[in-house]
Amino acid sequence: MAKIKTLYFCQNCGAQSAKWIGRCPSCGEWNTYVEEVVEKTVPDTAANAWKASSSVGGTSKAARPKPLGEIIFEEESRLNTHDDELNRVLGGGLVPGSLVLIGGEPGIGKSTLMLQIAMQLNGLRVLYVSGEESEQQIKMRAERLGRQQPGLYILTETNTQNIFRQIDQLQPNVVVVDSIQTLHSTLVESGAGSVSQVRECTAELLKYAKDTGVPVLLIGHITKDGSIAGPKILEHMVDTVLQFEGDRHLTYRILRTVKNRFGSTSELGIYEMQGAGLRQVSNPSEILLSQRSEILSGLAIGATLEGNRPLLVEVQALVTPATYGTPQRSATGFDGKRLQMLLAVLEKRSGLRLGQHDVFLNIAGGLRLEDPALDLAVCAAVVSSLNDVPIRGEICLAAEVGLSGEIRAVSRLDQRLGEAEKLGFAEMYISQFNAKGLDLARYGIRVHPAGRLDEVLTGLFG
Repeated sequence: MAKIKTLYFCQNCGAQSAKWIGRCPSCGEWNTYVEEVVEKTVPDTAANAWKASSSVGGTSKAARPKPLGEIIFEEESRLNTHDDELNRVLGGGLVPGSLVLIGGEPGIGKSTLMLQIAMQLNGLRVLYVSGEESEQQIKMRAERLGRQQPGLYILTETNTQNIFRQIDQLQPNVVVVDSIQTLHSTLVESGAGSVSQVRECTAELLKYAKDTGVPVLLIGHITKDGSIAGPKILEHMVDTVLQFEGDRHLTYRILRTVKNRFGSTSELGIYEMQGAGLRQVSNPSEILLSQRSEILSGLAIGATLEGNRPLLVEVQALVTPATYGTPQRSATGFDGKRLQMLLAVLEKRSGLRLGQHDVFLNIAGGLRLEDPALDLAVCAAVVSSLNDVPIRGEICLAAEVGLSGEIRAVSRLDQRLGEAEKLGFAEMYISQFNAKGLDLARYGIRVHPAGRLDEVLTGLFG
């Protein structure tokens, strides 16, 4: 029997040390080092049968270098998940042999989404591995979703050797694991959820996915600061990282791409949580624009892009006199530092007195956006609230604001114009540099090109 070797691992970032230290030199956290066993002799079991299929005579095939010109590239067909939002986020569907990690806060709906996807894969054998819920709990959720999938198999197990034994017998087409932090391998002498266990279990699932071509979907927990729990190497090992966001007290959920080796990293999928599961939202612009019976001040509509999807969002601003001490600057769903910059531009270039006012900004619908094309809408909403003059409801804006007060061009304006026209908007303010080379006659919307911020404010408020 091999000698057992132990090392100390940081439970925050995964750094290792030969001895215990109080402060991690990598991430700077205190008292995060835990001793873990890293070597142990494991008897050969039937659970490793799937590994033997990739070797010849008990020895693995050695890879040999090939010239780039001799490598044959064949476009692999993606697996349709029958979920348009997930297909868009993944880049067109599940890639065979890919490892996908879905993270999100507790109770946000990760397990519901994955079970719903598994029940939609008709004609395929899907193995749903749960280490957090019993078979009865999963059956209860499946009854609530109201779908039947004869090819869906449920396995409540946390030992990876037992899981691979069942995989070898079932030969599934898709594997779902809920969650990676609950699995443990006998190859590592430490508790489930530790750095060593998460790394080892992910490595085993990664080897299985690449050797067999079966896509594996992993559900992951997150830490209190919103990052995926476990070592950072976990996100490096997988092919795709998806973040499931939203407020548990609201109905809308956002599936965002953080990393994708097979597609764009800026795609967005929107769902609505209902009693019968998650409903896809095909036209999110309609739900992001609040329903109001009267025109109010402090509201402006901005045209933004998330990946290839154009969105019209409502920017809400509230400007009030600062009664106590230093004026407050608060932004929800928008970069607070960029808000400070835009307020400085309004004060310096437009002569507005905002230094003695509290400014609160909110992006309606719970979205978090970083598109600079929202700058003009933010400025318009702030001025509207400051002067208590509403902006007409048929107007939207799409332009970046520079430090000298100039209106700068934004990308893919044609998609933004098309979305605004589809939703019935009559006018849009854009940069004069965007108007060059753009055929505005084919749009049923009046376009106002502008070169300075003052021109837009004069057009909106007179």
